[in-house]
This record gives sequence, C-alpha cells and structure tokens, in this order.
Amino acid sequence: MNPTATTQHPVALPAARPSPRLRDRLTRNPELFTLALLLLVCLGVGIINPRFFQIATIFDLLHSATTTGIFACGALVVLASGGIDVSFTAIAALVMYSITKAVFAWWPDMPFALILIIGAIGGTLLGLINGAVVHRLRAPSLIVTIGTQYLYRGILLTFVGTSFFMNIPHTMDHFGRIALLHYQTADGLRAVLPASVIALVVAAVLTWWLLKRTMMGRGVYAMGGSLLIAERLGYNLRAIHLFVFGYVGLLAGIAGILHVSNNRLANPFDLVGTELDVIAAVILGGARITGGTGSVWGTLLGVMLVTLINQVLILIGVPSTLQKVIVGVFILVAGTLFALARKR
Repeated sequence: MNPTATTQHPVALPAARPSPRLRDRLTRNPELFTLALLLLVCLGVGIINPRFFQIATIFDLLHSATTTGIFACGALVVLASGGIDVSFTAIAALVMYSITKAVFAWWPDMPFALILIIGAIGGTLLGLINGAVVHRLRAPSLIVTIGTQYLYRGILLTFVGTSFFMNIPHTMDHFGRIALLHYQTADGLRAVLPASVIALVVAAVLTWWLLKRTMMGRGVYAMGGSLLIAERLGYNLRAIHLFVFGYVGLLAGIAGILHVSNNRLANPFDLVGTELDVIAAVILGGARITGGTGSVWGTLLGVMLVTLINQVLILIGVPSTLQKVIVGVFILVAGTLFALARKR
C-alpha cells in the first residue's frame, strides 16, 4: 500500500436554491405575478376560443371594468392605510339612486357635469361619516363599515325606493351613449368604447399621484405600516382617516352615477355584493390586507384579471358557479407566494 496515497472523499456541495433575484422582484413588484396570471388566462381562453383575440373583447373588458376599477382605486387607499371598507357599494347605490330619482323628478335637464359633482359630494359626505366613526371610536374599520353598509342600504330601501326605472335623466342617458371609439366585428356586431373609461383613467392617475407624490399619501402608507409609529412621526391620524374614507366615498359616488349612465337603468339593488370582487382585485394586485403596501398599477391588473374571469370565461363554457372558485384559488396562490417571498 502506498503511504503517500490519499483517500478521495466526495466533496459535499451546497443544496441548490432558487435564485434570490426572482424572490426579490416578486417582493418589490408583486404585480408581476398578477400580470403573469392575466397573460396565462388570456392565452388559455384565446386558444380555446380564438374569437377572444379581437379589439371588441378589449372594449368589452374596459366597459365592464370601469365601475370596478374606480371602486378599486378607493379600496386601494383604504387597504394601504391598514383599514378595510365594505360600505362603498352601499354608498354608490344610495347616491346613484337618490340623485337619479331626484333629478328626474325636479330637473330632468340638469347638466351631467353637475350631476357628477353632486354624486361626488354625496359620496364624500357618507365616506367622511365612516372616517369620523373609525377615528373617534378607535374601532376596526371592517366592523364600522359593515354597520354603515347596512345603515345606508336600509335608508335607501326604506326611505328612497325599491323599484327600478329606465327613464333616467336625458343628460345621463346621453353621456352613456357617447363612444370614444367604434369597432365593427367580422360578425357585423358593433363594439363601443364608452366615454366613462376616461373617468377610470382619471381616477387611477389621481390615486397614483395622491399616494406617491403627496405627504398625505406617505401618511397613508405610514399608518398602514404601523399606527403607533405614524403617530410618533407626527402624522395627523384624524386627517388621514377622514381623507381615506372620504376619498373612497367620493369615488363611489362618481362610480354610481357612471353606472346608471352606462346601463341607462337605475336599480337600487345593483352593485350589491360586488365589494368582494373589488377587494379581491386589490389583493391580487399585491396589496396586503394588513396595510402599508399596494400600487395603482397592480390594482388595475387585478381588476382586469377579476373582470376577465367574471365576464369572459363564459365564452369557453366555464359555469358561473366556478368563476368564484377560480378567483378564490388565485387569491390563495397569490397570497401564499407574496407571504413566502416577503418572509425569505
């Protein structure tokens, strides 16, 4: 035996780990996961039904996503502040039905811009009630807004009306018929991009500017990160609470008026239950339910994903009962991945 010989032992190599670059990107930009989901769903639907890939589909999606998108911009601000609001659909229903009924009875030719302003003011006042109660009682915003949701719904159905009517004011009906673009499909159908899409763009840009370019927006994220730290940093928590819930009320009032104009129908039972779809869209866009995060870009992607599931999957034969299941699975998967990425 050669004494100089050495025994060769295998060198233990470190276990392969996934690249941290992908985790870092997902942590900093969770909306990338939402974008990937959106593209996969579009690809799958397009393969099954090639008619999906046409301009008319985009117009229909934008038309369906307008009200939800405006709601979602407001819900994003609330979630970023560490709260949650489920009363905005009740605010929208109360404002849209009351104003439409009053205008039709007293001033049928009221300018649409004035109707929109009145709707925004009415929604803001109802939202400020939520903010004042949340701050005054130091109560969880979910509990407060569940209570005000029932309150606003009760006021609407008890004192305002329960019957829907199609004779809406002329100016509202006229605005609902305005089209930014027209498109004639191969089947001879006419696709229209409504003017209300402009309101969604304005709401998204305004929300981005408020959250990213103002001290109030910094206060919203700070309060969502830690209420105690935000208070020690000198932020006025009362002002932030009033701003957050007043802003979501303002957007809810506008969305309600646009909803009546687009559908050319005032129904007090409309929008009930859609608050869950809105909150789901914001969460899919990367916002945490505990606050401190969230982006307008991710929120809009989440809105398009939820709208796509609710409106387009019927084209490939997916029953409506399974659409909620798909949204729930997406939320669970996205929430798990976001949590794991932040933890690592």
